[in-house]
Amino acid sequence: MRLPLPVGLVTLLLTVLYRLLLGTLRIRVENSEALREPWAAGRPTVVACWHNELFCFPALREDTHWVAIVSASKDGEILARVLERLGIGTARGSSSRRGLAALRQAVRAMREGGGRVNGFVTVDGPRGPRHEVKDGVLLLAAKAGAVLVPARVRCSRAFVFRKAWDRFELPLPFSTCRVIFGEPYAVSADGALRGQALADAARDLEARLHALG
Repeated sequence: MRLPLPVGLVTLLLTVLYRLLLGTLRIRVENSEALREPWAAGRPTVVACWHNELFCFPALREDTHWVAIVSASKDGEILARVLERLGIGTARGSSSRRGLAALRQAVRAMREGGGRVNGFVTVDGPRGPRHEVKDGVLLLAAKAGAVLVPARVRCSRAFVFRKAWDRFELPLPFSTCRVIFGEPYAVSADGALRGQALADAARDLEARLHALG
């Protein structure tokens, strides 16, 4: 992705535009207890969502801290800087580039946060296949001792980038966006998440995400 302007200026403009658009949206959160109950018990959470539905999530910071795993690509650099301007920490990597380093960084941030730092992962990113859960989110939850919370976003009106691999959904101004959290649940201990058990856990999370739709 070639930019006609410095990356810092581009990310500043994108952050301003994001906040402007966000200010026009009516965001309705359903089942926020899925996050609040683990937090009250001192347990961190890892929110898992599809890549094409991530637009509204940076607005839902609440009174807590977040770390998001972001692609190590050049496009990911832009997203990471925007998220950091919005007050969200990032760990850089993906399933194809520096993934293990990003996972370790996110786990360390969550452990050092003493239950006050939560994870956010687009489970089919950064390049798909679309709506197919990858292993990273499960390993993050297991290693950080966190519970998984599946989440979906449904907007009344959105522009869909149909040529993009994920068919990204950009909410249109003044639309209503429902952010739906599923029930939190614990994954198997880190040592047990291997081979078929890891594959089964990924299919289980996929089913939970589809059930929210």
